Amino acid sequence: VDHPHGGGEGKSPIGRARPVTPWGKPALGVKTRNPNKYSNPYVLRRRK
Repeated sequence: VDHPHGGGEGKSPIGRARPVTPWGKPALGVKTRNPNKYSNPYVLRRRK
């Protein structure tokens, strides 16, 4: 499976409206968690 940023000639840019994860979801500053989820919309687990 290829990454959406992959390919191109040389050091080519990302070439999309925003950076994405390998699965095509927006990355870097975009909230991707469903706002209508039945639990707290923010922190799920501490990053320690």
